Parts: sequence; structure tokens; C-alpha cells
Amino acid sequence: MPLRGSRSAEPWGRLLLVVALAACAARASEITFELPDNAKQCFYEEIAQGTKCTLEFQVITGGHYDVDCRLEDPEGVVLYKEMKKQYDSFTFTASRNGTYKFCFSNEFSTFTHKTVYFDFQVGEDPPLFPSENRVTALTQMESACVSIHEALKSVIDYQTHFRLREAQGRSRAEDLNTRVAYWSIGEAIILLVVSIGQVFLLKSFFSDKRTTTTCVGS
Repeated sequence: MPLRGSRSAEPWGRLLLVVALAACAARASEITFELPDNAKQCFYEEIAQGTKCTLEFQVITGGHYDVDCRLEDPEGVVLYKEMKKQYDSFTFTASRNGTYKFCFSNEFSTFTHKTVYFDFQVGEDPPLFPSENRVTALTQMESACVSIHEALKSVIDYQTHFRLREAQGRSRAEDLNTRVAYWSIGEAIILLVVSIGQVFLLKSFFSDKRTTTTCVGS
């Protein structure tokens, strides 16, 4: 019995170690930030040559939900440039070692600030079990772990997508509510002015206008 217990504990320890190493192999940065009007915000990432990277962004709130995006390599070569985009995704492989820069610009907007979300992934997740096809007693368990791992990654992606959709929908609803409130106040003021004008107009119709005649005798 003690020997069986030690054998069962070793695979689970190895599984946890492999999962932890896989989680640390690739790194990702997810940030939501405020971008004021006439402003530009840049971010920097140190990337090794040959690393596959993906930049994904989306404007959550503000104006027409658009922003300028620009990505440059360490030599200043523009890898990606888009103007007034609501959302987009760009994948590239680093051609050289160094610091890569990507910027979001709202300089074309004069009074509307934006809320921008971006996800910058550097590297790819390695397989949980490099020798997954070997015939061992743990093959079925390893396959189940890989399936669960992929399913959880999909769940995380869907959750992020729906959180952004919910934040964007809430922002639009609040903006619509503000516009409706202002329009209602304007209509009330116009109705009040028209009502007062009608009262004075009707009063002028029924006012007694007396004319006096003066006789001049010779």
C-alpha cells in the first residue's frame, strides 16, 4: 500500500509541474486604460528574435469608438499601422531582438477621451506533454488534461470578449440615457415657452382696445 501511494502521488506532482511550466512559458499583458483627447500612449515590450506575438485591441468607450494604433520594431520599422479602428488583431514574428513599441493615439479627437483595452501575447504555450503519443499508463489522463486545458483557454477568451461587450454596451446605454435626459429637458423648456407665448397671444385677442376721438371746434 505505501508503494502504491508513492506511485500515485508522483504522476500528479509531475502533472502540476508541467502545467506550471506551461503557464510561465508564454506571457501576456492585458491592460485597460484611459486615453484622453489629443493624447498618445505608448507601451514597450522586450522580445527575443523568432518569438511569435499577437496584439489585439478594442475601444470600449468614447466618441465613435475608434483609435489609431502603430507598432514598431527596435529599428523603428513600422510593422502595423491603422487609423481610426474600433478593434483589430495583428500577429507577427519578431525579426530581431530588442524593445518593440506599440502606441495608441487619440490625437485626432479634440474633446472626447477613450477607454482602450489591449492584449499583447508574447510567445506560444508549449504542449503540456511533449511526448503525449507514447504508450503509458497515464496516456488517458494526459489527454484529458490537454482537453481541459484547451477548454479553459477558450472559456477565458469568451469571458474576456463578453466582458468587453458588456462594458461597451453599458457605456452606450449610459450615453443614450444622458442624451434622452437632455432632450427631455429641452422639450420641457420649449413646451413651457410655447405655452407662455400662447397665453399672452390669447390675452391680446380679448384685451379691450378703446379708441378716443377728439373734436376740434372752430
